[in-house]
Amino acid sequence: QVQLVESGGGLVQAGGSLRLSCAASGRTSSNYAMAWFRQAPGKEREFVAAISWRGLTIRYADSVKGRFTISRDNAKNTMYLQMNNLKPEDTAVYYCASDTYNWARSSIGDYDYWGQGTQVTVSS
Repeated sequence: QVQLVESGGGLVQAGGSLRLSCAASGRTSSNYAMAWFRQAPGKEREFVAAISWRGLTIRYADSVKGRFTISRDNAKNTMYLQMNNLKPEDTAVYYCASDTYNWARSSIGDYDYWGQGTQVTVSS
């Protein structure tokens, strides 16, 4: 059974940084993409960033380009999201997701496995 566990969320002031981690277990195959999504109170879940297996394909939402960096360490079965220059509008629950394919897609429906989420709160 595939499990994804996020960590690293917390409370930070605007302009600060956080690094989220997503530890994956239970995958019997390799060569799959992973992604970060987020959901703010009262809003729909939205795409943040995605990365292919070897990191050759990376996509970002326009709202986080230049501030967030997605990466992964396949030897550790872990994906990361480095978030810099955080803004109050980045406040949300952040979810990691794992795809069956290696296409680094940006739609919620493309991802088969999800973590429980980690809260990120940015104060102004």
